[in-house]
Amino acid sequence: MAKRVFLHIGLPKTATSYLQTILWSSRDQLRAEGLLLPGTERRDHLWASRVVREGDAIRKRPEREQTSWDRLRAELAAWDGDGLVSHEFFAAASAEQAVAMVEALAPAQVEVVVTAREPLGLFTASWQESLKNKATTPMADYSRTVSPNPTAIWNWRTLDLRLVLERWSQAVPHDRIHVLPLDRTAPRDEIWHRFGGLLGLRTADYDLSQSFPNESMGVVEAEVLRRVNAHLDSFDKAFDRGVYIRTFLADERLVPRKGEPFWPYPDQVADCRERSVAAIDYLTARGVDVVGDIEHLRVPEELPVRRTPDSVTEAEVAAAATELVAVLLGDVRDLRNASRKGDDVSRRPGRSLWRRRSGGR
Repeated sequence: MAKRVFLHIGLPKTATSYLQTILWSSRDQLRAEGLLLPGTERRDHLWASRVVREGDAIRKRPEREQTSWDRLRAELAAWDGDGLVSHEFFAAASAEQAVAMVEALAPAQVEVVVTAREPLGLFTASWQESLKNKATTPMADYSRTVSPNPTAIWNWRTLDLRLVLERWSQAVPHDRIHVLPLDRTAPRDEIWHRFGGLLGLRTADYDLSQSFPNESMGVVEAEVLRRVNAHLDSFDKAFDRGVYIRTFLADERLVPRKGEPFWPYPDQVADCRERSVAAIDYLTARGVDVVGDIEHLRVPEELPVRRTPDSVTEAEVAAAATELVAVLLGDVRDLRNASRKGDDVSRRPGRSLWRRRSGGR
């Protein structure tokens, strides 16, 4: 059985995709250093989070998803070293589910790893992520309550560090919980070196070229996507949302426009600030291991002036949407031309227009 199992439970939008990309592209290297990343593909850890959180509802899912947690545990049981399970949706688990998950890994010692960031930036980024998953909720109505449901992801249930730790600390003692505050001013690889160092890895030896930034949309682009989502009734499958809405439309067509950053509304900013203070007080009072500067979890008193989503005008939406139509028309032409030639369309058509207009990547 694995000696220790590190459970990286999020939070969402805290460089989790970046870290997981490095991990999954380096599995053999991890294994050589004595760390097992169980499973055959990245989705195994997502599916395992569903098994843990969904209860009997998981029986409606395909067999491969239903058996994912059992398969991960079987690999860990056969491994004589440390193991790692990583997915940000574990943050939504109830205290009872966390206890059951940790007990299922016995006799291995479980260490919980939480990447975190100050709640204002996290709140804003998570609203955008919800839009990339087909949500239509306006920012003004977003996450006004804490969901009691472990399947709720884009909600303070997973975004509030204190609430997540209150549940998970019923399964793992505070001295085996490690919080890594995200430093948004540091080089991107800084969080990898802290994360990997906690796991006992020689982090400088890893190839980080496969990792990628998960960037945000501007305020106009976010509003365009929110409105488009209202018309995507047939895009209900997870594959459709991930490939077409999140990746193709949001990440590859709207993000490269390099739109203006924005804030939530004043009362939401105040709520984020209160939650940041409560989280810092919790960590300090309970002696949780903080790997990094705890002050990076605090919402600054002084914030740069930014727009709010209600400032987006109909003219701005129309301008961005018509440019988007032009890009998509070019995509269709390129795909048809490639199909006639029998080419493998591996490039991402349409991004050049955004680069010309905005000086993007």
